[in-house]
Amino acid sequence: MPNDFVSVIQPTASDPDRKRGARALPVLPVRDTVLFPHAVLPLTVGRDSSIQLIQSLGEEKTILVVAQRDARQDLPEASELYQVGTLATIHKVVKMPNQSLFVFTEGTERVRLGHFEQSTPFLTAEYETISDPEPDKTPEMEALQRNVVSQFQQIVTASPTLSDDLQTIALNIEEPSRLADFIGSSLPFLTTTDKQALLETTDVAERLEQLNKHLVKELEVQQLRSKIQNEVQDAVQQSQREYYLREQMKAISKELGEGDDTNKAIEELRAKIEAAGMPEETKKEALKELNRLQRMNPAQPDYGMARSYIEWLAVLPWAKSSGKDVDIKEAADFLDEDHYGLQKVKDRILDYLSVRRLKPDMKGPILCFVGPPGVGKTSLGKSIARALGRKFARISLGGMHDEAEIRGHRRTYIGAMPGQIIQNLKRVETNDPVFMLDEIDKLGRDFRGDPASALLETLDPAQNGTFRDNYLDQPFDLSKVLFICTANQLDPIPAPLLDRMEIIDLTGYTEEEKINIAAKYLVPRQIKENGIEPVVTPTEQPAENAVPESQLPEQPKGEPRIIFPRESLGIIARHYTREAGVRKLEQLIGTICRKQARRIAEGNPEPLTVTDAVIHEFLGGYKVRVDTEIAERTKRSGVAVGLAWTPVGGDVLFIEANRMKGKGNFQITGQIGDVMKESMQAALTWVRSNATTLGLDEDVLKDIDIHLHVPAGAIPKDGPSAGVTMTTALVSLLTNRPVRPLLAMTGEITLSGNVLPVGGIKEKFLAAKRAGVRDVILPIDVKPNVEEDLTADQTEGVTIHYASRIEDVLAIALPHSMKDASRDEQLRDEVISAAA
Repeated sequence: MPNDFVSVIQPTASDPDRKRGARALPVLPVRDTVLFPHAVLPLTVGRDSSIQLIQSLGEEKTILVVAQRDARQDLPEASELYQVGTLATIHKVVKMPNQSLFVFTEGTERVRLGHFEQSTPFLTAEYETISDPEPDKTPEMEALQRNVVSQFQQIVTASPTLSDDLQTIALNIEEPSRLADFIGSSLPFLTTTDKQALLETTDVAERLEQLNKHLVKELEVQQLRSKIQNEVQDAVQQSQREYYLREQMKAISKELGEGDDTNKAIEELRAKIEAAGMPEETKKEALKELNRLQRMNPAQPDYGMARSYIEWLAVLPWAKSSGKDVDIKEAADFLDEDHYGLQKVKDRILDYLSVRRLKPDMKGPILCFVGPPGVGKTSLGKSIARALGRKFARISLGGMHDEAEIRGHRRTYIGAMPGQIIQNLKRVETNDPVFMLDEIDKLGRDFRGDPASALLETLDPAQNGTFRDNYLDQPFDLSKVLFICTANQLDPIPAPLLDRMEIIDLTGYTEEEKINIAAKYLVPRQIKENGIEPVVTPTEQPAENAVPESQLPEQPKGEPRIIFPRESLGIIARHYTREAGVRKLEQLIGTICRKQARRIAEGNPEPLTVTDAVIHEFLGGYKVRVDTEIAERTKRSGVAVGLAWTPVGGDVLFIEANRMKGKGNFQITGQIGDVMKESMQAALTWVRSNATTLGLDEDVLKDIDIHLHVPAGAIPKDGPSAGVTMTTALVSLLTNRPVRPLLAMTGEITLSGNVLPVGGIKEKFLAAKRAGVRDVILPIDVKPNVEEDLTADQTEGVTIHYASRIEDVLAIALPHSMKDASRDEQLRDEVISAAA
C-alpha cells in the first residue's frame, strides 16, 4: 500500500512549461496523500500495477502522481481518480525485503489529466500543464502572506510533531505560490480533500485565503486542547495536594491519639455516598457535609447531628429497585389465592397493573380502596406488592395532626428526623415499594399544620418526582412508588386530595361469602396461630437406610384437632356478628380455637367438632336476632324498616310512629339531622294532602298528635334516604295496617309523591340480606346500579321491588285485604317460632 506520510520537503527549481504531451505518461495513483509542486515525497509502492509502472520507466523517470477519490479501492479506475495531479520525477528507487518499492518523488508542476490511453497493466494518460503565475506584489498580498507565515510559525511551535526547521524554510520562501504549496504539504491535520482543493486552486490569492482559514481553525483547536490539558493537570495537582494534606491530617491525628475509628467511619461514609447512586447535586452536598464533618471535633455538639444527616443521605435507596415485570396471570392467581370474591375489585386492580406493565413510567392516579372495616383493604395492598415482586410499606394516618410526620422536621430542631415517607423507604431499602397510606380519611388538623395538604405533593404524580423532605432538603424521586390509600368513607377527605386518587369501592360480604372466607382463610389461620394444627407422626427411617428428606413419601396430614362445619360458621356469622367485613368473625373463630387449645393443654386431646351447642358454650347465647326483631316489631302498625348507609357498611333502621289525643302537633325524636327532619315534614305533608285517597278523614290529624321516632337515640342519624320509610310508617299508623314482615325499603320522596334515587344501594342491600329481609323496595332509578353492582348470588333469596311513586311503595308494603293481613301474620309467627 502506498505510504501517505510527508517526509522531507525542499524547494526546487521550476521546470520549463510543458504543453499537452505528444505521448502519454504513466499514472501512479496514491492513497490519502497529495503531492504538491516543488515538494519531495517518499512513497511506498506495493500494488502489482504500481510496481510494474516503476519497473517500466526508462531514463526519463517522469510520471503523473494523482490522488484516489476513495482510498479503499485497491485497483482504481480512471473515473476514481482526481482530474488534477502533479507531474513528478523519480530520483531514487529502493527495493524492500517484502518485495515492495520505496520511491523518492519530486513534484514539478500541476497538470490536468486528459485521455487515458491504457488501463493495464497500469494506467497511462495524456495531460496538460496548469500555469501557476506569480501574483503582483500588492500590500494586500504582502499582508496575507505574512499572516499565513505567522500563523504557521505558531502552529509549528505548539505542535510536538512538526520540526522547527519548517519555520526557517517558510521564512526563506518569497514566492507566494511556492509558499502556499510548501505550507499545504507540511500540515498533517489537513485532509486529502483539503489538500486536493489547494492543489486545484490556481489563483494564488485564493489559495492563500483557503490556507489561512485552515490555519486559524487549527490555532483555535490547539488553544482549546491546551486549555483542557491545563485544567486536567490542575485537577490532578489539586487531588494530589488533597491526598497529601489528608495523609498529614491522619498522621497528626495519630500522634495526638485522636480517632482512628473516626477516620475509619468517615471513609466508610464516603464509600457509601459513592455507592448510593444519588443525583449529582445531592452527592455534592453530601460530600460537602462529609468534609465539614471530617474537620469537626467529635466532642462538638453539632457532630452527632451532622453525622446523622450524612448517614440518612448515604443509606437511602436512591437507585435501588426491587420490582419485576408484571405477570398478569400470576397477579390474578395471587389475588384469588389471598381473597375470596371481590371480582370487580380484582378486575380493576388487574386493569391497573396491565397498564403499568405496558407503560412502567405511567403517571396515573393513586389507588384508594374505600370500604367498611374488615373487608380486606390492607391485605389487597399486600397482594399487589406480592404480584409486583416489590417490598411493602405501610403507615397509619389515623389521628395524625403534624404535617412534619409527612415532610419531616427541619434540621435546626433538636431531635429532627425525616418524615414517615422517607423513613419507610429506608426500612424497605428500595425506591419502588408498594406504599399503603392507611386510614387517609382520619387525618387530623391543628396548629401544627395540615397533613392532608402535605400529602398533596406526595400523591401528585406530576410533583412527587422531586419530593423534598424538610430534613433532607434534597429532592427524592417518589414517582416509582406505587401509593395505595385506604378509607372507610370519602366525605372527610379534602377535595384536592381526593381528586388525585382513583376510588375503588370494597363493599361488605353476604353471609355465604363470609362462610366461604372463614372456611378458606380465617379458620386455617386461627388454627395455626393458636397452635392446634393437625399432629403428624413422621415415618421413621433406619439410620443406615436414611434417604434425603426431599425423597421421602408424602406424610399423611394427620387428624384435625378442631373441625368447623359450614353450618356452624353460618351460625357464628348470622347470630354473633353484625358487620360488613369479617374482622369480628375471625375474632370469634379465634376465641373458639383458644378454648380448644386450653382443653388440649388441660389433657383433653380429643378432636372438637364445633356445633351449635359448642358455640353457645364458648360464645354465649345469640347476640343478633335481626330477622326476629323485624318480625316482632312490625306486628303493630306504625313501624317500618328502612335501610341506611354508615362508614362501616349498611344497616337496617327502624322508624316508629305513634299517635295520641292532641291538637295536631307533630314531634320528631331520635337525634336526627336537619335532612331527615325535612324528610319527615315532607312525608307528613304528603299524607295530609292525600288523606282522602288513602281512605282517611281530611281532618284526621286535627284532634291527634303524631310522634315519629328513630330508635337508638344516642347515635346521630342523617341523610336523604328515609322519606319513603317515614311515609309508610305514618300511613301504616293512620290506617291501622301493619307493614309486611321481613320487608325493608329506602328512597326519598317529594311533596308530589315521587320516589327519588339514593346512594349506597349495594351496602344497604347487603345489610338487608344479613338482617334476614326477604323483600326490598328500591327507587326505580337505581335499577341499573343494582344490575351492575349486585351478583345473582348476592340477590338470591331476596325479592327486589322497584317504585317510582309513593303509591307503589304503599301498595307493596301494606296489606290490602284481610287475606293479605292473615298471610303476613302467619309469616311473622313462623319466623318468630323458628327463632325460638
